[in-house]
Amino acid sequence: MNSEEIFKTAERVIAGEGISYKTACDLIKIEGGRIYDLLAAGSRIREHFKGNKVSLCSIVNAKSGRCPEDCSFCGQSAFYNTDATEYGLIEPDAIAEAAKKARGMKSREFSIVTSGTRVESEKELDRLCQALQKIGDGMERCASLGIMTKDALLRLKEAGLESYHHNLETARTYFPNICTTHDYDDDVNTVKMAREMGFKTCCGGILGLGETLEQRVELAFTLKYLDVDSVPINFLNPIKGTRMEGMKTVPPLEGLKAIAVYRFILPDKNIIVSGGREVTFQDLQSMIFMAGANGTLIGNYLLTKGRKPEELLQMIEDLGLEVEQ
Repeated sequence: MNSEEIFKTAERVIAGEGISYKTACDLIKIEGGRIYDLLAAGSRIREHFKGNKVSLCSIVNAKSGRCPEDCSFCGQSAFYNTDATEYGLIEPDAIAEAAKKARGMKSREFSIVTSGTRVESEKELDRLCQALQKIGDGMERCASLGIMTKDALLRLKEAGLESYHHNLETARTYFPNICTTHDYDDDVNTVKMAREMGFKTCCGGILGLGETLEQRVELAFTLKYLDVDSVPINFLNPIKGTRMEGMKTVPPLEGLKAIAVYRFILPDKNIIVSGGREVTFQDLQSMIFMAGANGTLIGNYLLTKGRKPEELLQMIEDLGLEVEQ
């Protein structure tokens, strides 16, 4: 695909036409100087649908370690010997305090994240409901609690939960290489259920797990089918002790191409570049927005440190962008 075709495809996307799987695969395989045309086209689509606003989200690692799932990348899995800290669900006041700090970093959304297949004990659900009530209005309240039941999610919704996060991690055709302890449809059905219950849905994956470029496109089309509201794109940051510890990180330009192609496929969605951003992009972090992203995570991740909040906010200002309130 030449430069003229790239920009014509972007204009068709802006006009409301979708792109095919084949076209998306052609785009993600672009090499040489045309990569920068692809990034510019992705930025053009972002600007049309999202303006100059950057959506910031923050998380709290509310329950860590001892997860019975065998996800090959995860330092919290009980299948691997890592240095991850292990602790049970923290107190509601501690969660609310983390949310307060997130507000101070200009986060629009705050997510409570727990390890494990799901949260199911009455004690833990009560504690989460208390935390949601303590956080209160003024910030979108989100949670990432695994493969939950409808009744449990309903309780959390009544306590103030507005958004539900649940990643698919990778393409359906590659998932058996990543996790064997639950089925891909368990994840897909969780996202469908959350959407049917009226939650905003946040669902994405991790790039760099050994999947092909075509499988990255496959994941994006699954997310399009699910019609999720936000798409967190994470990049593998290999953790010692996991099956992925020796995996090479995604090269910066390859990562930027993926962001741009996701913007072509999901033009009006929030595309949030999250975990692994610092490792993958290094000095090119600011280019995630120029490739088509309109959001990122501010603060620390689950097991690794993030960029200093003041540095990230300054980067956004230097780009002439504004933080979405």
